[in-house]
Amino acid sequence: MNLLEEIKEKAIKLNKTIVLPESLDERTLKAADIILGEGIAKIILIGNPKKVFEDAKELNLSNIDKATIVNPENHSEKQRYAELMVSIRKSKGLTIEQAHELLLNPLYLATVMIKAGDADGEVAGAANATGNVLRPAFQYVKTLPGITVVSGAFLMFLDDKKFGTNGLMVFADCAVHPDPTAEQLAEIAVSTGKTTRAIAGIEPKIAMLSFSTKGSAAHPMVDKVVEATKIAKKMAPDMLIDGEMQADAAIISAIGKKKAPESEIAGQANVLVFPDLQSGNISYKLVERMAGAKAVGPILQGMAAPINDLSRGCSVDDIVNLVAITANQAATK
Repeated sequence: MNLLEEIKEKAIKLNKTIVLPESLDERTLKAADIILGEGIAKIILIGNPKKVFEDAKELNLSNIDKATIVNPENHSEKQRYAELMVSIRKSKGLTIEQAHELLLNPLYLATVMIKAGDADGEVAGAANATGNVLRPAFQYVKTLPGITVVSGAFLMFLDDKKFGTNGLMVFADCAVHPDPTAEQLAEIAVSTGKTTRAIAGIEPKIAMLSFSTKGSAAHPMVDKVVEATKIAKKMAPDMLIDGEMQADAAIISAIGKKKAPESEIAGQANVLVFPDLQSGNISYKLVERMAGAKAVGPILQGMAAPINDLSRGCSVDDIVNLVAITANQAATK
């Protein structure tokens, strides 16, 4: 059984409720049908029930009737949700009328369902930009205590098993924060270590990447990674974290021994923390497309409840996998 199968098996046992707000997207309905058929999670779909069932019939889907379908135009919890929104955003001037208007947006409704305890997590983004998915999440679910930055990790499954842990590596941040400070980069590293333990089930060996290895180059960009490494080690003394380190020194044993002979993780890293979003996003896409790796994610880290954002180019399998991961994340909250 591979890791994704193990994650799905865990999700089946957890029986969590995941809300999918993009019922108008064909891939979302197909994924929901698979998830319900396999029992990976209980599903809430947001949309007009008549439209959902018409689309499901046209697509020959047989399990959609097992989902809970919530119509944003007319559902029994509208007032309770609106009052909850006002209690959270009253200082920002939100009125009850504005809350009712926002609840017509499936992305806001999904987020407030989670805040109200009626769902355990959310998966969206197949038909919406990342900013639209995250905005209501930041406003109503917010971040974990002690965490100021949300980041996105990818599970990277490589055919070449000599990399990472039996071919599995975790990359971050590849999805959210453009230019983190040293403190934020440290938080990203620690959050990614926790994700690696909770979702991948392996002990993280975290390399803080740079274009320098242990002082081989001098630049403020390198200084940030050096400082972030120090902060991350203090934040999580139980994790193996080292840097600054070039990518080859992090993942190739012979090069790691030569460039960083005192390092406990050089040449053995299974978690790569990139210094900024540009390098992280570029790297995961290159590894996926040129090395043929399977990239699963992004798994959003740092939120008080699991809300995960899909790529708009995602496949049905991507949605199924991310729902299973979201269910596993929900069990750790």
